[in-house]
Amino acid sequence: MSSIPTVPSHRATRPSPRPRLSTVLQVVSRRLHFLAGIAVAPFLAVLCLTGLVYVFSPQIHDSLYRSDLHVNQVGAARRPLTEQVGAALRAHPEATLKSIVTPPAADRTTRVVLAVPGPAGTADRTVFVDPYTGLINGELSTVENRLPANTWLRQLHGNLQLGAPGRLYAELAASWLPLVAAGGLVLWLARTRRKRPLREVLLPSTRDKTGWMRLRAIHGAVGLWLTAGLVLMALTGLAMSHFAGGRADAAADPIHLRAPVLTAAPVPVPPEGRPIGLERAVAAAGAAGLSGELAVVPPSGPDAPFTVTEVSEGLPIHRSAVAIDPYTAAVAERIDWSDYSLVAKLSVLGTEFHTGTLFGLANQIVVALLAAATLVLLALGYRMWWIHNPYKGRWTSLPRPVWRQVAGGPLIAVLLGIAVLAWVLPMAGASLVVFLAVDAALSRFKRRAAAQVATTRSAGERPTDRRHPR
Repeated sequence: MSSIPTVPSHRATRPSPRPRLSTVLQVVSRRLHFLAGIAVAPFLAVLCLTGLVYVFSPQIHDSLYRSDLHVNQVGAARRPLTEQVGAALRAHPEATLKSIVTPPAADRTTRVVLAVPGPAGTADRTVFVDPYTGLINGELSTVENRLPANTWLRQLHGNLQLGAPGRLYAELAASWLPLVAAGGLVLWLARTRRKRPLREVLLPSTRDKTGWMRLRAIHGAVGLWLTAGLVLMALTGLAMSHFAGGRADAAADPIHLRAPVLTAAPVPVPPEGRPIGLERAVAAAGAAGLSGELAVVPPSGPDAPFTVTEVSEGLPIHRSAVAIDPYTAAVAERIDWSDYSLVAKLSVLGTEFHTGTLFGLANQIVVALLAAATLVLLALGYRMWWIHNPYKGRWTSLPRPVWRQVAGGPLIAVLLGIAVLAWVLPMAGASLVVFLAVDAALSRFKRRAAAQVATTRSAGERPTDRRHPR
């Protein structure tokens, strides 16, 4: 019996067309936005809640430490700085002088920062001296001139009081926030290609919409308006982070992110030279143009200079620093705001905006509104996911994997993008590699499970069943 030649099926051999790049971008954005948003949202919520408290730390300080920070009565003239420092050292004879922070206003105290004996890395002892009476108003343990409440809230926001391991959560959330926001922006703006009116893209249109569609309209429009603020907060937070902003090697600063610092080079010691003292050093800094709150560091040795640095926050920017010859009161070295690189300037401005100190109370309100709106956005996203209810047998709202569709030029671009991302944002790059590996493994497992089910059903079917279905 001769065999009948079979005609090859064109449907089986024809290669499936590759989707357009724009289509792949939208589907990839949806998968990243969905899965990364679900995973990172809890960390973002914690960042927002702790940030809401931290941004109002100046008001918290004034309430908690009012007697330390403020004088009882503004006097006619201030006592010499040497006398104020002497009062602090008499209260702590075991300590050595580390720095002096001059009062930022007429009703504020002078901060005398002392290094006290103890384990390395312990807090300093700051004594608050009334500049008009020379009496001590109080003393507190400080870290880098930060008051205890500020230190505690800063660590709560940055690492949940968990130290080095806790820093990973904040940097992970901040690293993924721009990616999640960009994915959401791509998805929302793609709606304009379907001839949607611009007003519906920019503002939430809930007319004739209910349930999931109504939530999506609000979520998309709110996310669109928040994108710039969210990316700004993420980038400014990353500038202060451990891995992205501050590399382990402090000398590695290829984009000049960090501010320039004084070298404080040794000065010649005259044979019979006499030190000028604190008063003349501060006066010399004032004559050089420094103003506002000043941090004065005394010489660490006979040939070391005084260093005076502007530490006032907010606008206008005060970032000048000078090294003063301790024998002649001459300015031996100087750094001004103009010496900062563009990236360093943006870093300073972004850091102060992030902490709410750039333009006072208005800055604090803007940051607080961003944090509160982000919490609303996260709640809407989770509610949208819950309406799809992935626990009813399968994850019905889970976007389908599309990584196998990316090939050629787009695949090379994706790999290069991941490499650059891993260098700029190490936490995002590392977690993205893990995400892709897990996603690929889960997709492969699902394909195998689906193939086994199909094979089992095909083996269990009889030819008569196909011709005469019951």
